[in-house]
Amino acid sequence: MTDTTDREKIATLIKKFRFAMLTTKHADGKLVAHPLTVQEAEFDGDLWFLVSKSSSPVKDLAADAEANVSMSSDDAWLSLSGTAWLSDDREKIKDLWNPFVEAWFPKGPEDPDIGILRFAAESAQYWDTPGGRIASVFSLVKAKLTGETYDGGESGKVEL
Repeated sequence: MTDTTDREKIATLIKKFRFAMLTTKHADGKLVAHPLTVQEAEFDGDLWFLVSKSSSPVKDLAADAEANVSMSSDDAWLSLSGTAWLSDDREKIKDLWNPFVEAWFPKGPEDPDIGILRFAAESAQYWDTPGGRIASVFSLVKAKLTGETYDGGESGKVEL
């Protein structure tokens, strides 16, 4: 794949997911995963999450900016490695604002507790099974009946 194709593949996969798990390193050294909602923004190497400035992932990232974002569905899985940090860009908050966010921030986009967690991906690993669950079951049955190795779809590692 070319660099452009790599980015397009990752961008296409990200559109499949609504939720992500952001993994950070806690002060005690343990890895901790935090569920976050993927914001509707075109993937250009960065992901954006609206968060409380006092949330635990923000505290973790202040001490160690390395993070991982993972996403999965019935037919795809994606793991992104990179760095993340808090931004207070009020225009970007307004740009990303949607009615679902209001459930967590009822005071609206001007709430001073809202910040943006910006995640800059450096690399990605993915697995994609076109056709979803039915295609996967068919391939598993075929492999079992023929003795051939299971073809689990497309997978790869990408440097971003």
